[in-house]
Amino acid sequence: MSFNKITIVGYLGRDPELRYTAQGTAVCKMSVATTERRRSGNGETEEHTTWFRVTVWGRQAELANEYLGKGRQVYVEGRLRLEEYADREGNPRISPEVNATDIQFLGQRGDFADQHLDSVEKKVEPEAEDAIPFAKAKPVAQNAAAPSKKRASSRQLVSIEEDEIPF
Repeated sequence: MSFNKITIVGYLGRDPELRYTAQGTAVCKMSVATTERRRSGNGETEEHTTWFRVTVWGRQAELANEYLGKGRQVYVEGRLRLEEYADREGNPRISPEVNATDIQFLGQRGDFADQHLDSVEKKVEPEAEDAIPFAKAKPVAQNAAAPSKKRASSRQLVSIEEDEIPF
């Protein structure tokens, strides 16, 4: 029997890249960095960073592309494969690649909400004065009773319930 499983908690080095296969399956590629600090023989603290290429498939790939971005912290489980290649100078290199089976978005919920609200603000069309993007619909009677047509900022209109967050 053999077993290949890796668990990584790290930070995205760039925004995820989403593509689709010819069969229509979503595939998302991202790079994740882990850093460990250790003391050298002379007592100085050294940082050692390892970069992993991570591939996510299916619905998780679409969610990763939608909610993750450069600098966000992520938990990844998957299978590790070491890919050998030659760099620009012809030196042999090894790149750790992970085929993810599970990912979870980490960090404070405030980080997620701020990033999500920023994307919502960009998607709001100026002519949609009364639109409430991505919020639960309110009964018509409440909306009709609004005393003013003046639009509040998107940060006040959007409500993210705990059940609506996909992680």
